[in-house]
Amino acid sequence: MEEKILILDAGSQYTQLIGRRIRELNVFCEIVPFTKTSTIDGSVKGVIISGSPSSVRDPGAPVPDLSAIKGRIPLLGICYGAQFLAYHYGGEVLPSKTREYGRANLLISDMSSKLLKGMHDNSQVWMSHGDTIMQIPDNYKIIGSTGDVRVGAFEISGEPTYGIQFHPEVYHTKEGMTLLKNFIVDICGCQQSWTPESFIENTVNHLGNLLGDDKVILGLSGGVDSSVAALLLKKAVGHNLTCIFVDNGLLRKNEFDKVLTCYKEMGLAVIGCKADKLFLDDLKGVTDPELKRKSIGRNFIKVFEQEAKKISDVKWLAQGTIYPDVIESVSVNGPSMTIKSHHNVGGLPLKMNLKVVEPLRMLFKDEVRRVGKALSLDPLILNRHPFPGPGLAVRILGDVTPEKVAVLQEVDDIFIEGLHEFGLYDDVWQAAAVLLPVQSVGVMGDERTYENVIALRAVTSMDGMTADWAHLPYDFLAFISNRIINGVKGINRVVYDISSKPPATIEWE
Repeated sequence: MEEKILILDAGSQYTQLIGRRIRELNVFCEIVPFTKTSTIDGSVKGVIISGSPSSVRDPGAPVPDLSAIKGRIPLLGICYGAQFLAYHYGGEVLPSKTREYGRANLLISDMSSKLLKGMHDNSQVWMSHGDTIMQIPDNYKIIGSTGDVRVGAFEISGEPTYGIQFHPEVYHTKEGMTLLKNFIVDICGCQQSWTPESFIENTVNHLGNLLGDDKVILGLSGGVDSSVAALLLKKAVGHNLTCIFVDNGLLRKNEFDKVLTCYKEMGLAVIGCKADKLFLDDLKGVTDPELKRKSIGRNFIKVFEQEAKKISDVKWLAQGTIYPDVIESVSVNGPSMTIKSHHNVGGLPLKMNLKVVEPLRMLFKDEVRRVGKALSLDPLILNRHPFPGPGLAVRILGDVTPEKVAVLQEVDDIFIEGLHEFGLYDDVWQAAAVLLPVQSVGVMGDERTYENVIALRAVTSMDGMTADWAHLPYDFLAFISNRIINGVKGINRVVYDISSKPPATIEWE
């Protein structure tokens, strides 16, 4: 049984980040709503209670049932989690006189504490809370404080239970990984054996047992998620896997042929289906971003179903779902508000009476890449930037026409190839060119022009949940702007998007 750490999600914006940090220690962890303490079994080596936007004094505040946890297996409360451990067991938590947010320095009062072992006195930590612990129960012991927070960290005498009012998972807590390693490895006793290689071995064995001799179909997108899922399934079921790659007419320049060739060289059985006319005809006159996505999703299902029906006796539909999607659907407050519809195979499983298999549903995006590397996935796909399912349709603001797609494909190709040429591609999480429904006055060859505007977008990120705009060199941006305006007819102005996520999204639609 795979050892794991269980994170009880009380609603913090940082919960996924806690999980990511634990995974970086080569330890498997699972994030569940705070109500799911019934999932505790022999594989759980320790439990973490996350932060929360709630106050422990609120009527509807998260109240996890710790009866099977506290005092029995190691337990760490972070921020709200620490306040809950203090308040619920007889301490006092009150609103802070001033909001405790930002950098602080941790003064360690007990250097013998296992939790703080190896950390330096006065180490920088990150606070983010409106309440503070004023009193702790009698059997609790303060092990760290800051200038404004007396109970910065505590432990309970005689049991492996700890609480901290700062966030060790964020970058600004300089020795946060030391603290997490102390808890995960030294206190919980985890073996740090969860590696890409062990994931591949366990997953292939599981898929082999689950699928047997059944036939599986998988929709490939050209991206890393579906490609890694395909390689895992190929190792598990071999020739019983058939992949379908649809050209919706909204891919990058020459992408369909390049990626299809790459897949075939990887030994995958792939059906390549050109359906650009169907997609582009249905998009005619559609300007609303949601309607674009629904049109593309609807037609993808139609094409996929037509191709899948040509394969007899299919029992399973494979999908490249990854962990952030899973967490989102079982979040502490239920599914989050829809920012945009996701492009996937929608109602196909029910329509075709198929069972669903998701080999990557427990991995974060960067972990998918590490598994892909261990599987020797072609670098052309492994290192590709994420690309939206609806493709260039959501990078053309306003209506989508074949002519606009052709223009944007040329611009996009110049931008992406330029990033490669200048050695900047791997420094960027995602790069996009956006064709705006805006025309501006320009001058070319002493003549007045009135042509289209292109916005370039490049961001840095770990998983796309948050992102900062990439600070690309001015000489590179000048070079790309000049190359686009001179090389693509109909464009006379290029702008660069310097918005971060949040508040902006990475894509414009």
